[in-house]
Amino acid sequence: MPDYLDDLRLAHVLADAADAGTMDRFKALDLKVETKPDMTPVTEADKAAEELIRGQLHRARPRDAVLGEEFGIEGTGPRRWVVDPIDGTKNYVRGVPVWATLISLMEAGENGFQPVVGLVSAPALNRRWWAARGHGAFTGRSLSAVSRLKVSAVSRLQDASFAYSSLSGWEEQGRLDGFLDLSRKVWRTRGYGDFWPYMMVAEGSVDLCAEPELSLWDMAANAIIVTEAGGSFTGLDGRPGPHSENAAASNGLLHDELLDHLKSRR
Repeated sequence: MPDYLDDLRLAHVLADAADAGTMDRFKALDLKVETKPDMTPVTEADKAAEELIRGQLHRARPRDAVLGEEFGIEGTGPRRWVVDPIDGTKNYVRGVPVWATLISLMEAGENGFQPVVGLVSAPALNRRWWAARGHGAFTGRSLSAVSRLKVSAVSRLQDASFAYSSLSGWEEQGRLDGFLDLSRKVWRTRGYGDFWPYMMVAEGSVDLCAEPELSLWDMAANAIIVTEAGGSFTGLDGRPGPHSENAAASNGLLHDELLDHLKSRR
């Protein structure tokens, strides 16, 4: 079984380079912001970070494919790097420090491409999280100073903390009733948004989180970090991994109840 540790070390090098560039432009008064066809914002920093990561991957892993949010897919083969240069661009544009670069390596297998390495770097929060298949999940500022991640042991909804991004997506998909019912049953709800709730599930400080509409680059890194920390990561349909265009993550003990509330449409 491959250990993927060389790939994980490369992911850290890529994140270090991306962090330097994104932090240099964070809160810049002359930051250039455009609107993409899907009406979401993209900044010069998003594009520059992805171009930087792609360039380093072409040199270090020339046989691997790369899929990024800003520039699509390039290359073929059984190994594919998946990159979201800035997850939380709206926060980035407004000067909110909750944004991160997401880097994942996915490898082809019997069940399609699955993440085997994941790294989430949030430099404005001075936080980083990562995982490699079979090696667990960790947080820290470098590979030499780490803490192992482990999900919570909360087993009752009435004791659980549930995190989400916004209400509008649930309403648009006809899932708002189940979402609200779940929010009434849990102990606490908070709208942290983007990558952060998944990292808190992995840390054990949040027990449940879900989003109704996502892309692969939003989920791949989060998925392996949550699962290597002992949790569950599926689509709202219950399909394991980051392939359902939406996500549900939990400590595992509460996953069935999470899906029961959110998977049905009304």
